[in-house]
This record gives sequence, C-alpha cells and structure tokens, in this order.
Amino acid sequence: MSIRTEQDYDSATPALQQQMNLARRACWRIKSSSSESLFKSKASAITDTSANQIDAEAPPPPRDETKTRIEPQTEPAKRNSSCTSSDWRGMFSKRTLLICALALILGIAQARPNTSAVGVAPGKVSQDIVDAVTQLNLGQSAPMDAVDVGLDPTPSVRVPRAEPLKSGDEDAKGDEGHKMERYPLSSVDFARVKTPFIIGIWILSASIAKIGFHMTPKLHLIFPESCLLIVVGVVIGVVLYFCTDVAVSPLTPNTFFFYMLPPIILDAGYFMPNRLFFDNLGTILLMAVVGTIFNIATIGGSLYACGKMGIYGESETPGLMDVFLFASLISAVDPVAVLAVFEEIHVNEILYIVVFGESLLNDAVTVVMYHMMESYNEIGLDKIIAQDIASGVGSFFVVALGGTAIGIIWGFLTGLVTRFTDHVRVIEPIFIFVMAYLAYLNAEIFHMSGILAITFCGITMKNYVESNISQKSHTTVKYALKMLSSSAETIIFMFLGVATVNNMHVWNTWFVVLTIAFCSVFRVIGVILLSALANRFRLHKLSRVDQFVMSYGGLRGAVAFALVLLVDENVVKQKNMFVTTTIAVIYFTVFLQGITIKPLVKILNVKRANKRKPTMNERIHERFMDHLMAGIEDIVGKTGNYNVRDKFKRFDNRFIRPLLIRDLKEINELHLLDHIPMQSYERALNQIRRPSASNADEKSRRQRRNSSISSRMNPLRNMNDKI
Repeated sequence: MSIRTEQDYDSATPALQQQMNLARRACWRIKSSSSESLFKSKASAITDTSANQIDAEAPPPPRDETKTRIEPQTEPAKRNSSCTSSDWRGMFSKRTLLICALALILGIAQARPNTSAVGVAPGKVSQDIVDAVTQLNLGQSAPMDAVDVGLDPTPSVRVPRAEPLKSGDEDAKGDEGHKMERYPLSSVDFARVKTPFIIGIWILSASIAKIGFHMTPKLHLIFPESCLLIVVGVVIGVVLYFCTDVAVSPLTPNTFFFYMLPPIILDAGYFMPNRLFFDNLGTILLMAVVGTIFNIATIGGSLYACGKMGIYGESETPGLMDVFLFASLISAVDPVAVLAVFEEIHVNEILYIVVFGESLLNDAVTVVMYHMMESYNEIGLDKIIAQDIASGVGSFFVVALGGTAIGIIWGFLTGLVTRFTDHVRVIEPIFIFVMAYLAYLNAEIFHMSGILAITFCGITMKNYVESNISQKSHTTVKYALKMLSSSAETIIFMFLGVATVNNMHVWNTWFVVLTIAFCSVFRVIGVILLSALANRFRLHKLSRVDQFVMSYGGLRGAVAFALVLLVDENVVKQKNMFVTTTIAVIYFTVFLQGITIKPLVKILNVKRANKRKPTMNERIHERFMDHLMAGIEDIVGKTGNYNVRDKFKRFDNRFIRPLLIRDLKEINELHLLDHIPMQSYERALNQIRRPSASNADEKSRRQRRNSSISSRMNPLRNMNDKI
C-alpha cells in the first residue's frame, strides 16, 4: 500500500482534497470515541503478521494546517484502557483505522459498482479509505458528483448523489419554521410592470406638457413643439439617471425604424398633395439625390482634411472611411424634423413639398451610402476594387426603384382588397394600416428603402382606396393616422432627450464645431447651385427667399441618431464621438434653426399656405388647362408633364380604376360634385339619378304652389269686392 505525503494532498483537486479532509476527520472521531470492548473484539480477528505489515506501511494521518478543524491535540488524562504504554497506543490506532477501512470496503463493494480514480494509480488503499469514509459523512458535507476509488482501472462511472440525512429534531424545527401562506386580499407587484409603467408615465408627461405648451401663447409662438419634447425628455433622463436605478433605453434603432417611423411617413404620404408632388418631382429628385451626394462628399472631405491637419488630436482622428460613414448619416435632411417644424410655420405648398419631398426621397441615397461606406470600412480602403464601386452605384437604383415598386404594388393590393369590403365596413381601416406597414417591412426584408415604399404605398392608396371605403372609415383613417403620427413624434423627440443623458459621451470640441459649420455652409452652397440649375427648367422660379428657407430648413433629427447607433464599435473606434456629435448637430438644427425660422419667415414675408379648397370653377379651369396643354404638346411634338399626365389618366381610367374600384360610375358622379356643399349632396345625387320626378310629386308641388298663390291673392279679391 502506497504512502500519501503532504505534497500529494496539496496537489489534489479541491473536491478530492475536501473528501480527504472529511475522511481523516471521521477516522479521528471514531478513534477518540470508540469503546475498549469494540477494539478488543475487532483486534482478535487480525493476525500478528498482518498487523506488523500494516504497522510498517500505514503512516499516521497528515496534518492539514490550512483547514479549520477541531483535532484532539492531547489525550485525556484518564482513559478506560488496560494498556498505558505509548507503543501500544500507536499500534492500537493503526489497527483501528485498518479495521474501519476493511469493514467499509466490504460494504461499498456490495452496494455499488467498481470505480476508478482519475489521475491516481490503482491499488491505493488509502484513497479507498478516504472515499469510503466520505460516503459515510455525506450528512455533514455537500454531495459530490463522483467518487474516486482506486480498486479498478475501468472508466469512471458517475455515482448517484446521496441526499443529506436529517435527524428528527431538524425536521421538527423545519416544520415549525415554515408558515403556511393564506390567500391574500390584495397584493402589490410593481417590479413586474416597472418598465412599461415608466414608459407610459413618460408618454403621459409629454402629452400633458403638450397641453400646457399650447395653452401658453407666448411659448407656442416662440418655440416649436419638438424643442419642448426634447427638453421634457432630458429632464426625465436626468431624474432617472441620478435618482433611480432604472436603465431603459427605448430609442434603439429597431424600435425607431420598425415602430416609430412608419406611422409618420404613412401619414405624410397618404395626405400628401399628389399633384404638387409630381409637378415638382424633378426639383425634388435633384435636391434629394444630387444634393445629398454633394453634401456627403464635401462634408466628409472637409472633416477628413481637418483630421489630417491634427485638429482633433492624435488619438481621436478618424480614418477616411470612418469620416465618410459619419458624413453619409449626418448629411441627409430628416423628414421627422421637417414635418415637426414646417407644419407649424405654414409656408406655401411649393416650398413645403420641395423640402419635405427631398427629406423623403433622400432616404434611398442615405441608405445606400451608409451601407456602402460601412462595407468599404470592413473591406479596407486598400482592398476596394472597381467591382465594389460599381455595385455601390447600381445598388442606389435597386434600392430606390425597388422600394418604390414595392410600395405601389402593395397600394394596388390594398385597393383590390377594399373593393370587397362593402359588407364589413368596420375592418376597412385595418387593411390600410396593416398593408402599408407590410409594404415597409417587405422593403426592409430586401434591404430597400422602406420610407420610399410606405410613401408611394400611401400615395397609391389615396387614389384608389378612398373610392372604396365609406365616409366613416375615411374619418377613422384620417384621425387614427394623425394620432399615431403625433404620438410617434412625441415619443421620438422625448426619447431622444432621454437617450442624451448617459456616461458614454466622448466630446471633441473641434469635431463638433466643424461638423455643424460644414453642414450649414455646404447646405447653403448646394441649394444655391441646384436651385439655379432647376430654375432653368421651371415655370415657377424658386426665389432667393425660397432658397434661403430651403437652406435654413435642412434639419437633422432622429433618423441620423438611429443610424449612428447602428455603427459597429469594433469596426469604428470613434463611435461614441460620432454619437455625441450627432446629438449636438440635432440639437443645433432643432433648437437654433427651429426657433429662429418662424420669425425669419415673417421678416422675409414668405408666402404662406392657403388652406381653403379650390372652388368648382377653379377645378374646371384647371382640368381644362391640363387638356389644353396636353393637346398643345401633342401638336408641337413635345412630351412634357401634361402629356405624360394625360396618357396616364387615360390608361388609369381604362384599365386600373375599373379593376380596383367597386362602383366606378357612382364615384365619377361624386367627383363632379366634390365641391358642392355637403347638405346639397343628396339633392344633387337625386337630380342626377332621377332627371324627372314622378307625376304624383309634380302634382303635389303644383298644388302647394297654387295654394300659396291663392292665399296671397285672397286679400286683393276681398278689396275688389268691397270696391
């Protein structure tokens, strides 16, 4: 039998060392508490030869100085033993240990299969003693997954866990400590609803703040609503950051792009003045595509040149692809911010549609440039080939045209579905909301422009769906969309303020100041150059005042903030600096430009919007001029806007509208009466459908007329009789 040393115990694993200590402790307890009669009866069964061999091989149990235990340091003064010599006591202790080990080994061999120790040579009885005694002391120690025994070299087998044994006294104490719970009358569980409850309180606070904001005329005339919401969000963020442990960041990119942005864009597209939009489509595309690319190139190049000059500091100078990635998300005009500000200043329709149309259509350029710069950054500037550049240019047309096509297809499908909802009017608004949202998600699936998809879906639905749904459904759609878009704007600006308060900002003064300056300067230069180009082909020229409002109205908002949060920090090391700079640019444009644009519009005497509907005479003359101009273009041989519109109207009335609209003849009659007052609708329809009244109705009207005439003539007849 091999001898264990102190090094063997020190090199053992923690679990094995715990078992060794428990085994030694159990043996020492048995040695100190066994009676003399038990020792004599067991010792008589062992031969003297075996005892001498064991005496030579088995050392006394080693001392473990690191463990806290109670060991018998000295023997009692008086022992009930017949042998008092030190030699007899040593031999007696060794024999006692051997007897206990043999008895336990026999019990283990009958109760469990053979196991082998991992990393221990077989045939070591000392390990058997440790394991056997450990099994007896399971009530005092934690249960082990496996026991290492050195009897058999076969692979180890996992031994079932033994539950700790409890005495009757412990069970009684456990029963007394456990109290039976009765059904409560009421209970409070705030932790379960903590996060949604706080978000609801935020929205309620913002709505109450909006009420108070509109009840104070001075604030309403000076500050735009978006500024107030951002301030409320910052206040709530400060309170949550310093006073509570709630860490809720609801303005994540997925939350913004999937839930907040679609209602705002659908409301804008559904109620957009289609004629104005398509009349100014050339100017809008020029500003959205060429203007955005111009801003990205100039802002990115200027920031990179300043970085090469060492203005930002050596440790915070971004690379070329990092700078252009940041420029691609900060250069685009934000549709949410434009809607929030321009709807309050009520500029004329042409100016509004040019700026808002640019903010919608530049989404395709922003998406393509952002993903292209992100991919180029991952590839590396040195590894970019001509194929990557050609793919980036081609992806712009795929993203823009693909998103537009998806939106138009879903708009046609919505018109086709609503054609058969005349018996279930209550679900008509559901189709409009859900199918427009599916158009947005469908475009996002294929990495196309979701904003263009939902915009053109709303424009298409406006032409066909409104002819199928009832007046009540139309009212429901109108106010539900306004409510959803207003709520989404409230949540976006408020959560933008909440997300500002954190400890992850990296402030670089030169980078922030230069970004704001370059965004403002190159926006003005781009608008002046592109307006001069557009005025060469426009009938209604863009004046200097209009160009100033277009330059000053290039606001940045939550779209840029959501895009900068998508940047991978492992690829772009300056992500936190970009986030801080984006927030600074948003605050500058929303607060400074948003507050000062209203008095500037008044000072410059910009033409305001006229909200009245055109009269019947104006509509007739407008259609007459459209047909006249289309005819003149045909005679001259020029294909212009009027000619294209006239051909599309003919194709639409011949093929598309009969397929998508339920009662086309009745709808045409209603369009003729579009500007007749509501109280005369029924009378006008009756006159159209029934040109001549029945004979009975005609006779009754004649009788009433004759009676009224006779009643008026009676006094005259009486006077003549008297005369």
